Amino acid sequence: MKLRDKIAIVTGGAKGIGFGCAKVFEQHGATVIIADVDQAGGRDAASQLNEGHFHLCDVTDEESMRSLIDGVVAKFGRLDCLVNNAGWHPPALSIDDTSSELFEEQLRLNLTSSFLGCKFAVPYLRKTKGAVVMISSEAAEIGQVDACAYVASKCGQLGLMRALAIELVPQGVRVNAICPSNVETPLMYEWAQTLPDPVAALVAVRDTQPAGRIASIEEIGEVAAFLASDEASFVNGHTMIVDHGAMLGYGVKRAAP
Repeated sequence: MKLRDKIAIVTGGAKGIGFGCAKVFEQHGATVIIADVDQAGGRDAASQLNEGHFHLCDVTDEESMRSLIDGVVAKFGRLDCLVNNAGWHPPALSIDDTSSELFEEQLRLNLTSSFLGCKFAVPYLRKTKGAVVMISSEAAEIGQVDACAYVASKCGQLGLMRALAIELVPQGVRVNAICPSNVETPLMYEWAQTLPDPVAALVAVRDTQPAGRIASIEEIGEVAAFLASDEASFVNGHTMIVDHGAMLGYGVKRAAP
């Protein structure tokens, strides 16, 4: 029960990694608030927890984010952890097919939302010596073909994490990031459907993993719970690569002529 009596917000918690974090946080004793723009999905996700709470929130809207944070503290009296998870991976697109509008939308959803969450949560996290966990992506470290907007936004999250980690550590607030590789989420399958051969794409995804499988949402949630807990009291400004060794060794990068 490493998170007993902690109050935690998980953005984009209705499904995928966010829901995995919500489930695991509650198992470790936290009161979890699922924040999501999907009202039906968010309420359903909260109902699957023993004592889940849902807050309708559009993370791209500044006032919606402010209302989320202030509303949670008004109701529960404190905030101990913010998991900046909400985000989206667009269809595979070359830079030629990536409009400036789509690029800026990606930054707003994946990066600016994390900034807004931190901006409004930090005053409360200072009081509890709390923690922020960014859910970034291994793509931020290694790049990804036909995903320039997504990769840029996820790299930005890491830069934001490092800047805030050094800024806030004197005040007792820790900020860390998780970079998962491939995870069993609805978004993974949605992305595959945008490719010419979805089945082959999913096989290729699994082939990047030395163990031949991808992560469960709960496995990522356990790492987030560790970073949010006092067990990680000396972990700050760290990028946690959670990929079961996918980055190790050499991989084929060019097709044979």
